[in-house]
Amino acid sequence: MSNQLAQNYLKTKVFTATQEQLQLMLYDGAIRFTEQAKIALEQKNYEQSCELICRAQRIIAELTGSLKHKLAPDLCGKLASLYNYVYRKLIEANTERRIPPLDEALTILHFQRDTWAMLLDQLGKAKAAKAATTLDMPEPSSRMEASISMQG
Repeated sequence: MSNQLAQNYLKTKVFTATQEQLQLMLYDGAIRFTEQAKIALEQKNYEQSCELICRAQRIIAELTGSLKHKLAPDLCGKLASLYNYVYRKLIEANTERRIPPLDEALTILHFQRDTWAMLLDQLGKAKAAKAATTLDMPEPSSRMEASISMQG
């Protein structure tokens, strides 16, 4: 896929995503850039690792800035502390050119991403269940049951 097609695809994906999906995409981006920075650090490509870590830091800053403290002050306070910790680990990895702080940041980011994905899955199931209860479905009849049993 050409670079322009990939950019168009990403732009469409971002513009059509829900807020929840955007959050997941931010986690994915932070993880991807941090993993790439780790590889660059292992190869002693410090310029590239610095750029990738900075990209991950910008995503963490976006996650921090998107917290809605008025809606859930306790949760947002805890998440802000966690994001701040990850941000500091990224700075540490960048300034000291060490991999262990990146590994620590990645562990937290993976955990947060997996937790968010599970939440989205549960929300999707809840929305589907709610939608199913509002459907105007006919009651099963003997004719329906006969056609189902003939197909199975």
